[in-house]
Amino acid sequence: MSDDNSQLKFALVATASPEAQAAEARLTARYATVAPEEAEVIVALGGDGFMLETLHRFIARDRPIYGMNCGTIGFLMNLYDEDALPQRLARAKMAELSPLQMIAQTQDGETHEAIAINEVSLYRQRHQAAKIRITVDGIVRLEELVCDGVLVATPAGSTAYNLSAHGPILPITAPLLALTPISPFRPRRWRGALLPNEARVNIEVREPSKRPVSAVADHTEFRDVVAVEVKEESGIDIFMMFDPGHTLAERILAEQFDY
Repeated sequence: MSDDNSQLKFALVATASPEAQAAEARLTARYATVAPEEAEVIVALGGDGFMLETLHRFIARDRPIYGMNCGTIGFLMNLYDEDALPQRLARAKMAELSPLQMIAQTQDGETHEAIAINEVSLYRQRHQAAKIRITVDGIVRLEELVCDGVLVATPAGSTAYNLSAHGPILPITAPLLALTPISPFRPRRWRGALLPNEARVNIEVREPSKRPVSAVADHTEFRDVVAVEVKEESGIDIFMMFDPGHTLAERILAEQFDY
C-alpha cells in the first residue's frame, strides 16, 4: 500500500442489482478510481453475498476489501455514503481473517478442494437423514450423527448459517471453530462443539449411496461426497476494512445482545 493513506488507490466492483450499478456509476463520476489489478483497496458495492464473492475473487491478490451496503442485511458491509470516500478508506480499521480449506472425496473417486470464508457445510441430498461419523485430530468423537447435516464455521461465519442452526457466536479474534449439527435427530442432545482453530475435522458419510450428501464451501458445492476434511488454511490471509465504531468485532459482539 501507499505510504500516504489519504491517497489510497481504489477500485470499484458492484453486484448486478440496479441499486449497486447506479451507485457505481455515481462514484465513478465523482472519484478517481483504478482497475482492480492496480488498486490498493477494493470497494465492493452490494450485500453480504457479493462481499463473499468479492473476497473469493481477490483472495490471491492480498488486497483489503471495503464493502458499502447496497443490499439488504449488510452485516459484512459498511453503511453506504458517497461523501468523503477516500477519507473513510484512510480511517478504516482492518480485520484479518483466516479461511477454511475443504477437501472432499466423492463417490466417483474424485478429490475436490475449495476455500470457505464463512463455513463448510454438509447437507443431505434426499428425503432420508444423513448418517455421518465425525473425527477430530484422528480421534472419533461421534460414531454416528443422524441429521440433516453439519457445518464447521469460522468466527466470521459464526453469525451466518451457523447462528441460524443454533450454533455459538464466536468473537472475531477467538482461535476457535464452531462445529454445529443441522437438525440433529440422534443423538438429540448433542448441540455441537467448540474446537481449537488448528483442529483437523474429518467427516465420513455412512451409507452414501442410500443417503447421499453434498458438501459446500461458502458457495462452492460438490455432490455425492463420501468424506470431507476441514481445516484452517493458515497460509491465506483475508483482509476486510470497516469504519471506526462499526468494526466486524463490534458487530459480532453486538449480535449477542440483539433480541
